[in-house]
Amino acid sequence: MSTFLAELLGTATLILLGDGVVAGVALNKSKAKDGGWIVVTMAWAVAVATAAWIFGPISGAHLNPALTIALAAIGKFAWSEVPAYIAAQFIGALVGAALVWLAYYAHWKETEDKATKLGVFCTAPAIRNVGANLITEIIGTFMLVFGILGLGETKMADGLGTFAVGLLILIIGLSLGGPTGYAINPARDLGPRIAHAILPIAGKGDSDWGYAWIPVVGPIIGGLLGGLLYTIIF
Repeated sequence: MSTFLAELLGTATLILLGDGVVAGVALNKSKAKDGGWIVVTMAWAVAVATAAWIFGPISGAHLNPALTIALAAIGKFAWSEVPAYIAAQFIGALVGAALVWLAYYAHWKETEDKATKLGVFCTAPAIRNVGANLITEIIGTFMLVFGILGLGETKMADGLGTFAVGLLILIIGLSLGGPTGYAINPARDLGPRIAHAILPIAGKGDSDWGYAWIPVVGPIIGGLLGGLLYTIIF
């Protein structure tokens, strides 16, 4: 139960801070309005590191079904624990998204654009192309999982490895985030997308379910490929 709660609260923290910065730079009358891509990518990186620093000692802070599945596939995590971890991650993502809605409660009705409001919760492609979008998510998550595993091979002082992972998230966002918004995490995208669908958000549109499978399937494939390459090299 402690690992379940750690994954739930860790993922909720990740989404609260990550989707929170998107709300801040996107929603009208926010003091952070138009903060830009650098602000978003830096905040997501720090959000990941913060959640990992807090909850890593309890659960390992996967916070991402693609990472959990990849670790199990290469024998670094028990398959028997995968369902509970993934359930916790999705519940946590939904909770974190709901908290973002509450934190910015007065700003939804001040923002007319429905796509902007959806973009606070989940990703969308800059150019909608199924094949290209899927490949982007595969590449981004491949780099995430391979990078996390590879960084783990380097001896670092306590806590410094988590800082390194935060930097990895930052460079993935800066370098590979432009085409799709770099979901690189099925729970990060689908959990908040479900929250968008069920919450009474003022003036919201649809939740773009036609695209929703890409940030789920792409990261799982990319994570498995990243884990596979790691086993070949190391």
